[in-house]
Amino acid sequence: MTRKFPSAARVLAAAASLFAPVAAQAQSVATRDPAGSGPIVAALGWLQGTLLGNVATAVAVMAVAAVGFMMLTGRMNWRFGATVIVGCFVLFGAGAIVSGIQGAAVG
Repeated sequence: MTRKFPSAARVLAAAASLFAPVAAQAQSVATRDPAGSGPIVAALGWLQGTLLGNVATAVAVMAVAAVGFMMLTGRMNWRFGATVIVGCFVLFGAGAIVSGIQGAAVG
């Protein structure tokens, strides 16, 4: 009796099915706000939009440019200038920083 081997197309299809992405069946965490916190959440959302919006971005760009110019001309301490620039990174990276901390705490 002779043995019949599968075709190359069938082998490739089987290999591809092993590496196909599958939807994760993870549990979702309910992030509902406590009762009565609607106005507080809305105010904090407004504050976040203000701090991370177009106006804040323009102000941060001008501040970094001014600090950089003053550092280049020797009118500002390098340590204070670096503090201003790091502060801008922390301000605009706050969402990613908090997400990373929450991910480390949960996982």
